[in-house]
Amino acid sequence: MDTPKVSAADMEKNHVVRYADCNGSDLAYLDQRLPGHEREIVNVIGMNVTENRDDPDLVPKLGNAVGFSLVYNKRTPGSGSGPAFHVHQTEEVFVPMKGTWEVVWLEGDEERAIALEPLDVVSVPTGVYRGFRCITDEDDALMLAIVGGPDAGNVAWHPSVIDRARETGLEVDDDGNLIEVAAE
Repeated sequence: MDTPKVSAADMEKNHVVRYADCNGSDLAYLDQRLPGHEREIVNVIGMNVTENRDDPDLVPKLGNAVGFSLVYNKRTPGSGSGPAFHVHQTEEVFVPMKGTWEVVWLEGDEERAIALEPLDVVSVPTGVYRGFRCITDEDDALMLAIVGGPDAGNVAWHPSVIDRARETGLEVDDDGNLIEVAAE
């Protein structure tokens, strides 16, 4: 195997993302208008299961990855800043970077939770309704999410989330795209 030569300039230009340059979107998902679920989504590597594919702020900072995507979830001050209950066709790994976060999931109809400190790691199995929320008051709290698999598919929302989102004027079409509708 030939070892590629990568200059420092090429590494910086094509393979480095500076956190200070990581602006994202506050409307990547159906649940982001729901109280407690406001957050900024930054697709760092690969396109996550984003529902608002037309938002230029969701273009991955380092393009496509093979077999995973890496996403920053930035806390919105005053909000729990995590997703409502949803599932993916793949596992999902959460790593708090700043702040204390709680990863939540449904065991049947019962909500379960586990608190994570910075650099703790949890992997949520495929098919389990999950979410997370910041449980500290740090305005710069940050959660790293890694979604595995070559095709993570669409987000499948818990039915209660879909009903609440309609009240804010958002729905997801059959192809998993976010659409504006008349608020109920």
